[in-house]
Amino acid sequence: MTTRLNPYLSFGDDAREAMTFYQEVFGGELAINTFGQYGQQDSPIADNVMHAMLETPSGFTLMGADTPPGMERNVGDNISVSLSGDDAEELRGYFARLSEGGTVTMPLEVQMWGDEFGMCTDRFGINWMVNIARD
Repeated sequence: MTTRLNPYLSFGDDAREAMTFYQEVFGGELAINTFGQYGQQDSPIADNVMHAMLETPSGFTLMGADTPPGMERNVGDNISVSLSGDDAEELRGYFARLSEGGTVTMPLEVQMWGDEFGMCTDRFGINWMVNIARD
């Protein structure tokens, strides 16, 4: 197996909703495991997501979980997820879907380095950067 680099996203109590949303955006297979499946059946967090992994047809992976009680979570201040490539139609589609219900912090447009680039924060508070390489 190849070593891969992927973001791991921390959520409040909406990891299932967020990861399902990302599956709708990117496609692929989503595996979700709850705290209850791993020995905390009688806990108030039994139905919360302990670990989720989305593997997409484009070859990237997102992982995420609900932050358990006692652990600190700072929404959006320590992570950005970067998508880059040369399939402009695909990347523009991702940007459009991710920004729905969120905030565009930099419109997707040609930048000084020649690529099309934009940034947005999705409705779950996750920061995204999209870079479309120019020919």
